[in-house]
Amino acid sequence: MASMATFCFSFMALLSLLLLRSGHSAMAKHTYIVHMQNGEKPLAYHTHRDWYSASLHSSLSSSSDSLLYSYTSAYPGFAASLDPDEAELLRQSNDVLGVYEDTVYTLHTTRTPEFLGLEVDGGLSTQDQASHDVIVGVLDTGVWPESKSFDDTGMPEIPIRWHGACESGPDFEPSLCNKKLIGARSFSKGYQMASGGSFVKEKEIVSPRDRDGHGTHTASTAAGAHVANASLLGYASGTARGMATNARVAVYKVCWSTGCFGSDILAGMDRAIEDGVDVLSMSLGGGSAPYYRDTIAIGAFSAIQRGIFVSCSAGNSGPSRASLANVAPWIMTVGAGTLDRDFPAYALLGNKNRFTGVSLYSGAGMGNKPVGIVYNKESNSSGNLCLPGSLKAELVRGKVVLCDRGVNARVEKGAVVRDAGGIGMILANTAASGEELVADSHLLPAVAVGRKTGDLIREYVRSDPYPTAVLSFGGTVLNVRPSPVVAAFSSRGPNLVTPQILKPDVIGPGVNILAAWSEAIGPTGLEKDARKTQFNIMSGTSMSCPHISGLAALLKAAHPDWSPSAIKSALMTTAYVTDNTKSPLRDAEGGAYSNPWAHGSGHVDPQKALSPGLVYDISIQQYIQFLCSLDYTLDHVQAIVKHPNVTCSKKFADPGALNYPSFSVVFGNKRVVRYTRLVTNVGAAGSVYTVTVDAPPTVKVSVKPTKLVFKTVGQKLRYTVTFVADRGAARTARSAFGSVVWSNSEHQVRSPVAFAWTQL
Repeated sequence: MASMATFCFSFMALLSLLLLRSGHSAMAKHTYIVHMQNGEKPLAYHTHRDWYSASLHSSLSSSSDSLLYSYTSAYPGFAASLDPDEAELLRQSNDVLGVYEDTVYTLHTTRTPEFLGLEVDGGLSTQDQASHDVIVGVLDTGVWPESKSFDDTGMPEIPIRWHGACESGPDFEPSLCNKKLIGARSFSKGYQMASGGSFVKEKEIVSPRDRDGHGTHTASTAAGAHVANASLLGYASGTARGMATNARVAVYKVCWSTGCFGSDILAGMDRAIEDGVDVLSMSLGGGSAPYYRDTIAIGAFSAIQRGIFVSCSAGNSGPSRASLANVAPWIMTVGAGTLDRDFPAYALLGNKNRFTGVSLYSGAGMGNKPVGIVYNKESNSSGNLCLPGSLKAELVRGKVVLCDRGVNARVEKGAVVRDAGGIGMILANTAASGEELVADSHLLPAVAVGRKTGDLIREYVRSDPYPTAVLSFGGTVLNVRPSPVVAAFSSRGPNLVTPQILKPDVIGPGVNILAAWSEAIGPTGLEKDARKTQFNIMSGTSMSCPHISGLAALLKAAHPDWSPSAIKSALMTTAYVTDNTKSPLRDAEGGAYSNPWAHGSGHVDPQKALSPGLVYDISIQQYIQFLCSLDYTLDHVQAIVKHPNVTCSKKFADPGALNYPSFSVVFGNKRVVRYTRLVTNVGAAGSVYTVTVDAPPTVKVSVKPTKLVFKTVGQKLRYTVTFVADRGAARTARSAFGSVVWSNSEHQVRSPVAFAWTQL
């Protein structure tokens, strides 16, 4: 009690200084997230909010409440409106671990179930029937509740453990929720502060309603109901459905027109944890930072302490190396791959060469008559990129414009061409996107082509005095080979925050994904797009993340006693690394073979994940030992885990000693790295596994023992793997890859291995 009294006195004394400073300051206020060292509130206050609010009211001469959010479960602290001087004074308190200006995060913007094998009888399709007790929380841009994807026909009553609610707004009535969509809330105080206290766009109001489309798309991907005759303007026609069609959905609107603010994200996570979600799906993120500075990582740690599975998108900054977001080991980090479905479109040039690309254009087309092509590749010009204002009407009117991909949105390029008088567009990849093809619902006839084709068309336009083209469209094609292919935009490893943890964890479908859409906006997302559609096709790790969130819900229904790390392990160790041509997975960037820094453990295989044989489980105490092995202060570790009694008396000698389902071996100045793993038998009693190792020639790998014999279900056994780098390997190799596989006649439990000879 004495230490608590000291804490209250010092914190109140510091805040009283803020009164003096604020009375003389006319500095602009910003949102700051205040990370408290001790989250235990005095007994005199009923809630943390009462405590913080009373303290701030007594100390700040502000006409409005400076306290924006008081976090209860997700984060030890609060968000407040402060000027820089006030924030600096708070930093000087011994009771404040850190004061951080609000961070802006970005969104990582019907064939999928068949591609993943969810339409077959038995297995996960049976578990889907039991998933009505599983609740998926989606933090995004809100929801369009009228969508058929949230129809609750045939669903039982809402679980009595649910504490969530549907909030009302000028355009959202609580009655719009039902037994499927059981929660809808919005969090905008951080966004409003950054916007000068008001919304940037008049059409944005405080409401869970989705006026962007992204949130409706991700929520329906994770757990949307079956909807027959779904399509985007005729493309991808068929039955749309989410991964867990019988799971419940709760949406938390934390993203607005200028982005997703950390203070709002934390508030959404805090509320979702208290409401009782089982899965948290977040298709958003920013750059990488130490875990004690990463609000999503801290909130996610609170979630897994409550048994909540957390799935996050890896980011769309690929193919750049080390471009990942959301890399904490307690988060499922999801990259993106392609489906075996495509939307072919064709460009027939005047030299009789016919090139195939992709498109979702659905208008009348441009006819069969060839028209001229323009490629505005001039020095000191952005015309080749078709940026707004870069095209001259007298040059492009009535012609097809060749545009380089990059810098601005693909659909915006088409709008720029149309506004300048062009009647068609060929969107050509550059080296950054390689051969990756992403289809878009353009406003004018448009075909997207890969880099190699783009280079051929560029050369034709440059060399022919009268280049021409005709564009045509081929609808929807299935059984595309090879697939899946790792998307070029999918962010890549290595993991710069903790190089000893391999990220991403897996890839899932993330290219040209059909799902529900907001009818408040056209399919391109552009204001000038007046078309309305109930479904849209989108690409990004934003799309792959909710696939994994929904699959986690199915596994939770099948194995309610499994921890989040066990579910994660099952999805990782059963993932596949070959495509539908039986070749190793390829990378759309360049077309070469992919590697674990791009695809992690591989592409998810939900049917096999249902029965993985073995799992790598991780306890909360082991995560704490992992954090203690990093170069963090004890205060930082305590703040992440929210336990003031953590002492770090036990910690790993190496962060890679965490019982993770994959390996990332960083030799540095060592030649030998040794890790011990603990596997749990979730298969049959009497199961026997033998080990197979795949390693590069520069590394010798040995495993002891080489056989694991499990007498009972639930039995745990250890094995130790030793990695020895050849002398001089650091001079000839920067990185390499391999695997450790435990197998028997029924199961293959595969762990990828990434090797690096530097600290990355």
